[in-house]
Amino acid sequence: MRKLFDNWVIGLRTICVLVIIIWCVELVNSILNHSLNTHGVYPRELHSLPGILFWPFLHGNLQHLIMNTVPLMVMGFFVATRGVGRFVLVSLFITIIGGLGVWCIGREAYHVGASGLVFGFFGYLIALGIYERSLVPMAVSSFIVFCYGGLIFGVLPGESFVSWEGHLTGLCAGVLAARLSFERKSDKG
Repeated sequence: MRKLFDNWVIGLRTICVLVIIIWCVELVNSILNHSLNTHGVYPRELHSLPGILFWPFLHGNLQHLIMNTVPLMVMGFFVATRGVGRFVLVSLFITIIGGLGVWCIGREAYHVGASGLVFGFFGYLIALGIYERSLVPMAVSSFIVFCYGGLIFGVLPGESFVSWEGHLTGLCAGVLAARLSFERKSDKG
């Protein structure tokens, strides 16, 4: 029971640090009239490749960030309970692979926002429940589907200002991250 509590505390601290960083970036970006958004992902433009590392930290406006914060905290918390190292690896994997996907298939616009990471965490947690087939991951998957199952429709083209490409590639990157971590765990076991 103590280990579970410790994992929850670590998970909460870890996701809070990430969210605080994202909110601080938004504060600076707001002061600069969101000019930092030009450091997001602009598809098929070589100059925007570094934006693949920054797109989850940048947002179109405060409302955009608010909409991403709660699901990012909830799903990020569950990913972070598996350890800080795992959280960092999964987050980087989703950010880079999802960002590369947006760079390849996205519409011509700057793609920014933590929603790619949110969809990545969603895919990761659901896929872990399927791959691991043990009680805790399946319970977490069920909880995530119950609370956020409607998210899946965000991978379909809709509003012109919503990066469904970021949602889709983030989701795929999350599922792939779960698959790779499951295969690695299976090879060790």
